[in-house]
Amino acid sequence: MYEDESSLHDAAEDGSPEEVAELAGRVENVDAMYEGRTALWVAVYEGHHDNARALVFAGADPWKPMMSGWSPGRLSLAGPEPGLFDRPIGTNGLTNDEAAAVAEAERLRTALGDLYYDGTGLACVAGIDAAEVTRRLEATVEIVEPEEFLDEIDPFSEESMAFVGVTDVPGGCVVTQPWGYMPQTPGVSKRLSVGTVYYGLYANPKSGNQGSIARDGEIAGWDLHPGGAPWEDDAPLEVLLSYLYRYRAAAYSCAYAGLRLTDARAVTGPPDVWLRLPERDYWH
Repeated sequence: MYEDESSLHDAAEDGSPEEVAELAGRVENVDAMYEGRTALWVAVYEGHHDNARALVFAGADPWKPMMSGWSPGRLSLAGPEPGLFDRPIGTNGLTNDEAAAVAEAERLRTALGDLYYDGTGLACVAGIDAAEVTRRLEATVEIVEPEEFLDEIDPFSEESMAFVGVTDVPGGCVVTQPWGYMPQTPGVSKRLSVGTVYYGLYANPKSGNQGSIARDGEIAGWDLHPGGAPWEDDAPLEVLLSYLYRYRAAAYSCAYAGLRLTDARAVTGPPDVWLRLPERDYWH
């Protein structure tokens, strides 16, 4: 990677079409790869289609293979302008499952809207409901007046970490803690993921969104970045979901677990039920 080519990736993400065109004319290889992707891929991912057109005019290849099968051209098929590039004969389009994921992403993004969830912990779990969550966590249902309960909670106290909310949604349930990370701890994720899939999110006010994956009682991914750009070695589905839910960590987490929320209440509250967790070490 030459310095100018690295700069081309930066310009594709944040610059103007004029800046992109000027840099593209100076680099040795307009299709140079950085972290598994070309500058054209970055322009498509960020939705800067004028930058993408400038790169193609400079010779960039929209159909160059990369990112687990998601070339810039194929990625654009999942976006708002599927006709952005001429599609060569024989080039694979979206599968039925991928097209369904695109349609669901548009619906889910609209259903959730713009959320504020800084400091919130979430557990998105497929195929189980609040009653099963209560059983698996050996929790106690708290009979409370929601407004009074939240007024009395001290989010900075150790005792408050014992309380989580649960809401049933199409496809499973969402476990929330508006003030902490408890839903994402191994002690919760391993219990809730037995026989199913779990995606956890903690919107850390200090360091940003932190994600985790658990399947069938085992942690399969940790220190992830839901809503952020995908890694070079991510699976095809993860690349697609990163594109469809970029900068929308809560929606990404729900979509990964296959939850089909119809509104934001499962994330923002009030939950269907409040639970008190038993005292135990949730980190080991």
